Amino acid sequence: MNATLDLTARTSEPREQAHYETVRQQTVALCAPLHAEDFVVQSMPDASPVKWHLAHTTWFFERFVLRASTAGPAPYDERYDYLFNSYYDAVGARHTRAARGLLTRPTVDEIFDYREHVDEGMRELLRSDALDETLAARIELGIHHEQQHQELLLTDLKHAFWSNPVQPEYRCATGPPPGGASPRHWHRFDGGLHEIGAAPGRFCFDNEQPRHRVYVQPFDIAHRLVTNGEFIDFVQDGGYERSEYWLADGWAMVQAQSWRHPLYWSDSLDTEFTLAGRRPSAAWEPVCHLSYYEADAYARWSGARLPSEAEWEIASLAPGPPGNFLESGQMHPSAAIPGPRLQQMLGSAWEWTSSAYSPYPGFRASEGALGEYNGKFMANQYVLRGGSCATPAAHIRRTYRNFFYPHQRWQFAGIRLARDV
Repeated sequence: MNATLDLTARTSEPREQAHYETVRQQTVALCAPLHAEDFVVQSMPDASPVKWHLAHTTWFFERFVLRASTAGPAPYDERYDYLFNSYYDAVGARHTRAARGLLTRPTVDEIFDYREHVDEGMRELLRSDALDETLAARIELGIHHEQQHQELLLTDLKHAFWSNPVQPEYRCATGPPPGGASPRHWHRFDGGLHEIGAAPGRFCFDNEQPRHRVYVQPFDIAHRLVTNGEFIDFVQDGGYERSEYWLADGWAMVQAQSWRHPLYWSDSLDTEFTLAGRRPSAAWEPVCHLSYYEADAYARWSGARLPSEAEWEIASLAPGPPGNFLESGQMHPSAAIPGPRLQQMLGSAWEWTSSAYSPYPGFRASEGALGEYNGKFMANQYVLRGGSCATPAAHIRRTYRNFFYPHQRWQFAGIRLARDV
């Protein structure tokens, strides 16, 4: 646990091992600011304790790589299949997700010992002749799986710290950078047949394939994300009190949960909770921590709509400035730069689309337990695109399909507007 928050560390090992080591070290580095008590807390059923993330990502490598290798080792602890399995029914029974915060044992130190044990086994495998194409593919999947959990670790921890009455800082507080929001500009894209989805030859999740053609009408898309200041206008115009802007389920959620503003905002609308603690809101920064329902209601109120995921992917191919990812250390969405250039497509905040999370034409889930990774969740959720300020830069792609239920708010999710031509 004597790690510093160095998110750019590299090793001189062979490429595969260097990639593995870098990602595993990055997870540990994210834990450097934490105290023992921070590792166990679970603030809501959708979130998981930091300790569970550390154990589950390790279990993934042990269960699906090491134990699948030639003469694979015996389980480190047979109970871990039950404690740290997430949703793999083919593996067996598992501890209830909503009760992960009750797992005070094994201890944090024992979990770090477990990580080191599995890491040593992985190092031996990566140096051995037993590493075949199947295992190499599983290792790459496990690396990207761990990067997903790096973001989840931060978003879950943010919710836990916000839920604490003293609202502690995860990192040193800094004020919002000076700046101002440039007026919204629209970029037009032609209709017709376009190809979307990941092409063969590079890593992607199975839900990004197959690459296929889609027909879209001409559309406009905003050059930047919706800002805090623009969303305040919606709130002050009674946006959370006017049912005509909301889908029926969304309006029911507003009433049931007494939503009056985005998650982490103060009731006075002038501060927001961040991983650097509570600070004044910056009107020009992207609004985030919105549900799909809120994003859709804002779009209706503004006279626009959310883009489809096909429109978003088509627009994302336009050149733009670098994004704000985990490695920047900001861990908060950054404002757009002045000017009409299309930007913030990658990084800062995930962008809700109007597309239901469903299989692409010709999609086939993998066989076995790993086939449960994405396919079985293709119902009742919506697609988000683009990554966030908590997403590792090496993890995101323009074809990446994230997905959440429409009521969920604790992720760094924001809004980009689109409109019909």
